[in-house]
Amino acid sequence: MSSRGLAANVRGDQVRLAPLEARPAGLTARQLVGATELSLYQARKGILHIREVSAMAHLTLLIWTRDDGYRFSSQPDDWIAYERSWMRTELTRISRLLSATVAPHAAARPEEEWVNLVPGRLNVVQAALALLNKAGTA
Repeated sequence: MSSRGLAANVRGDQVRLAPLEARPAGLTARQLVGATELSLYQARKGILHIREVSAMAHLTLLIWTRDDGYRFSSQPDDWIAYERSWMRTELTRISRLLSATVAPHAAARPEEEWVNLVPGRLNVVQAALALLNKAGTA
């Protein structure tokens, strides 16, 4: 079987083992590719498999930080920091979608059903993410 045809669970297992062996250090994407002998594409698919399947199955959370790269952490503070980072990122993306795409669309075509539905729903998501981002900070 070619390496391109590896099943998602096989790539996920290969990617999962590399940071476990490197503990407590993390691995950059380049180091992860070197350790697993997968392509960058396959390594990213393996990371996706870990996030969607293996994390819950093994109760091991794969996090990424700029300083450490990909690593497994057993510290709740690390998990929370990682989750907050993702929420800030998604809050920024949704805010930009609203201001740069949805608002001009609504101004140009206010009669469209779609453009009347989307802002309200995205504003709710934006507000929820903003509240979560503020929660626990003093």
